[in-house]
Amino acid sequence: MSAKCQKSDDRARNWTFIVYPESAPENWVEVLEDLHVQWVESPLHDKDLNGDGTAKKPHKHIGLFFDGKKTYEQVCEVAQAVNGTIPKRTLNARSLVRYFAHLDNPEKAQYSVAEVIAHGGIDLQSILAPSSAERHEIVKAMMTYCEENDITEFSDLCVIAMTEHADDWFPVLVDHNTIVMQTYLTSRRHKLHGN
Repeated sequence: MSAKCQKSDDRARNWTFIVYPESAPENWVEVLEDLHVQWVESPLHDKDLNGDGTAKKPHKHIGLFFDGKKTYEQVCEVAQAVNGTIPKRTLNARSLVRYFAHLDNPEKAQYSVAEVIAHGGIDLQSILAPSSAERHEIVKAMMTYCEENDITEFSDLCVIAMTEHADDWFPVLVDHNTIVMQTYLTSRRHKLHGN
C-alpha cells in the first residue's frame, strides 16, 4: 500500500523556471534585478538535445532564492513578467545551481561554471563549493599532476591552478589546502634532491 501525500503548503523559498531569450523581453534581466532578490542565471543552454537527438531551443535556467517562503502564484507572476516557463519548487539550491552547468550530469552537454551568473548578492562560490570528498579528489588530482609534470614549487602549482583550473583547483588550493600542498611539494623537492 503506497502512502498518500497531502498538499499542505505550496510555498517554498527556492524556485526555478526557464527563460527562452528569443521570446523574453529585451530587459528581462532588469525585470528580475528590480525584484531585489537573490537569483542565479545559467549559461545559455544552446547544446542541449531532446530524447530523439534534436536540438532543444536555446534557454537559460533561472533560480530564485527568497528569504521567506513564496507561493506558486507569487513566483508565477515573476516568471510571467519575463515570459518564463511554469515555475517549480526546488529543495536544494546547491543541486539546482550545479545543474545549471550539468556538473552532475556527464551525459548532458557541459557548460562552464564561470558562465553561471549570480545576482542580488548571492554567494555563488559558497553554493558551488565542493564537498569534502570532492576536495579530496581535487587534491589527489593536483598531487598526481605534480608527480607527472615534475612540479616541485608551490608557485608553479598556483600558476597552473589559476590559469588552467580556475574553477576547480584554484579555490580548493587557496581556501582549504595551501599547507597540505606546500608541505607535499617541499617533501617532494627534498626527496628528489636528497635533502
